[in-house]
Amino acid sequence: MRFRTGVAVVVLAGVGVAAAVGYGVHDFFNDVHPFFQSDECTATVSGRTVTLNPEQAENAALITAVSVGRGLPAHAATIALATAYQESKLYNLESGDRDSAGLFQQRPSQGWGTRAQVLDPYHATNAFYDALEKVDGYQDMRVTEAAQEVQRSGFPEAYADHEADARVLASALTGNSAHAFSCRLADHPGQESDKLTDSGLTHRADVVRRELDDLFGDPPMGGFAPGGVSTGHMAGSAHYDGRAVDVFVRPVSPENKIRGWAIAQYLVAMADRLSIEHVIFDDRIWTSGSRSGDGWRDYDPPASSGSRLVLEHRDHVHVDVFD
Repeated sequence: MRFRTGVAVVVLAGVGVAAAVGYGVHDFFNDVHPFFQSDECTATVSGRTVTLNPEQAENAALITAVSVGRGLPAHAATIALATAYQESKLYNLESGDRDSAGLFQQRPSQGWGTRAQVLDPYHATNAFYDALEKVDGYQDMRVTEAAQEVQRSGFPEAYADHEADARVLASALTGNSAHAFSCRLADHPGQESDKLTDSGLTHRADVVRRELDDLFGDPPMGGFAPGGVSTGHMAGSAHYDGRAVDVFVRPVSPENKIRGWAIAQYLVAMADRLSIEHVIFDDRIWTSGSRSGDGWRDYDPPASSGSRLVLEHRDHVHVDVFD
């Protein structure tokens, strides 16, 4: 899996905004016309909303997806998210105090791995959970206490400052809060070759398939098996072009519905990086581009002789990518 690394520096330039400075730029882009609103992701649970930019959202989603794939409780994701909030603001930082680096500001000199490894969000996240699982009784600990047991920070109570936001993100991204996480993304990616890979998918769709299998494939996913990934072609849909993947969460049950929403909302968080156009699950649809600001909408499936279960995507998450 390839994720963003380092700190992004954004340069703003354009006709008509050269004189705008400071908060004036923010006001111009966010208040004058929705077209100029910046991309952002939000999670709303129990009346509390957390707003992230796409890079932060990708990192939050990865941290949570790894916990789901490992079969950890949502509390583990909350601890990890609060820690990453405090240590890096959910950015994969290339440097920090002494030799610290990455999402959790882990130090190679303290046994967290090589510099390249702590800068790999997937490795860093797994290393954090490896250490957390060694903390006896972390499941019942205060978030800040459990985080401190792992991090050994000079500011042990600082993690508590981010607990409320971390709980919102963990609830949404673990799937415990359905259709609670969404992103507004304006840009469409450029076209890519429509040549199919050996999997029968386009390159973009195959990247999505492999990433989902790596993160959520325990037990291993494959074919049309329960919990598996389907790449079958269906006339009249993106499957026909090899641009779609279905992730089955059978049998339909409360537990699998939670897992389905974890996968669906992970995909929305990664939509910019993975060139995702649509995500459909549990009779809801999220669409990239101009409709992304609408969040998760009721899904109105096309007329078909297929079963309502399939049409409403209640037993599988459907994802398709741009061509």
